[in-house]
Amino acid sequence: MDPAKSTDAEHPGGRIAYDGRGALSNPAPRFRKQHSETVQDGWYQEQIEPSIATQVRPEPARSIIAHNDSPDIPFEQSINPYRGCEHGCIYCYARPSHAYMDLSPGIDFETKIFYKHDAARLLEQELSHPAYVVKPITIGANTDPYQPLERELRVTRSLLEVLERTRHPVSLISKGTMILRDLDLLVSVTTLDPELKRTLEPRAASPAARLRVVRELAASGIPTGVLVAPIIPAVNDSEIERILAAIAAAGAIRAGYVLLRLPHELKALFRQWLDQHLPERAEHVMALIRAARNGRENDPNFGSRMRGSGPWAQLLHDRFALACKRHGLSTDRQRPLPVHHFRRPERSGQLTLEL
Repeated sequence: MDPAKSTDAEHPGGRIAYDGRGALSNPAPRFRKQHSETVQDGWYQEQIEPSIATQVRPEPARSIIAHNDSPDIPFEQSINPYRGCEHGCIYCYARPSHAYMDLSPGIDFETKIFYKHDAARLLEQELSHPAYVVKPITIGANTDPYQPLERELRVTRSLLEVLERTRHPVSLISKGTMILRDLDLLVSVTTLDPELKRTLEPRAASPAARLRVVRELAASGIPTGVLVAPIIPAVNDSEIERILAAIAAAGAIRAGYVLLRLPHELKALFRQWLDQHLPERAEHVMALIRAARNGRENDPNFGSRMRGSGPWAQLLHDRFALACKRHGLSTDRQRPLPVHHFRRPERSGQLTLEL
């Protein structure tokens, strides 16, 4: 049996802990019309390997820039070089998107990674279109552009080369240390606890490494912000003040946060993680989440999905604002990026010569 193709039905209870992976199961994608169910009948079962190799596949794409009109997001354009993410963060809101590939949001999301192999050419093609209106582009809004595969594939690097050549404003969201080689960024810090990080986001960079990234970028004069995300009630919310103090000391100039989101299949995956790693407080965590989500486990509505609502969410907002004020951190959603430097490439791929 190939564990990368397995589902919860094949492993009742969904408690298979694969080495270096965040999800504990591989539930069937929600769009699949046929499902199978396996029952333990006492007969021989093939042993499941403790680890799963990552499968990498090119993804054909007709366009590269995604457009966004959500009032909760501080950018209108974004690019995601990869689909799926080896970092394996159990809380990742992008997990359910693997269902569009008829793959699971569980183990599949961490082990079956797609990359935009023609990303740079597509970007240059879109930027050269006469109707293109320049607006800042955010790279990595869905999955991390600096996950381990980027070291070899260099898709993110190729995009930045086009943006640099055309002088296009760009920002990056990442928790990877490879970001040190590139431009303006937003680094996310979820916890300062190495043990919590090990299970919550198993293949992401350590807390110390992320703070080092902030220090080095700040020392180089690059405006750096940190996203404390996600904040999980009764899991890492007690660290808010310590995280903000640490990033301010490292040289960050702004900070933001996002309350844990649990869309679609992510609810079950996160609950499995709680039952496995924090069983004594699992019910309490879920109760606090529901209290901040109008009694539900997820709130998809604009205006409240990122921050929550109710007394606990308001307390979280006030704590965060007070700590940012104490440490001199801006809470502006995003540093304005100038657009007047942009130089549109010619349709042939050559830049216009400025005389």
